[in-house]
Amino acid sequence: MSKLDDRRDAIRTLVRNESIRTQRELADRLRELGYDCTQATISRDITELRLEKPAGSCYMLPEDMRFQRIIHELVTSAVAAMNIVVVKTMSGSANAVAEVLDTSKFEGLLGTVAGDNTIMIVTDDPEHAQNLTDKLNSLIA
Repeated sequence: MSKLDDRRDAIRTLVRNESIRTQRELADRLRELGYDCTQATISRDITELRLEKPAGSCYMLPEDMRFQRIIHELVTSAVAAMNIVVVKTMSGSANAVAEVLDTSKFEGLLGTVAGDNTIMIVTDDPEHAQNLTDKLNSLIA
């Protein structure tokens, strides 16, 4: 992998896992990780990665924005039971939400089964199930 690809992967990870509000914060965190880059480089990376920054918020990947919007609009509840998460959706929306979940990068998510308004999600352990439930519930509130 090239330096460019490595740096952009690092940016994706930082944006997904930390609250990065400014280009300066992003540049500082990249420097801490050993990437020497200018403000212009960061700006180009943000454009190429199509990062979005809702007003007063943090940088986000476009697929994460889509994920948040769909969960907020279509999911009504999420409950964890051991390594299984049961998600309730608006009627007829379970398949669309399951597709978004299946293509997400949630750690430990093994797969989904969707009906009309209910999704069963299987994770590899109870901790990942609870993390996913917490994330979903934070988005539907």
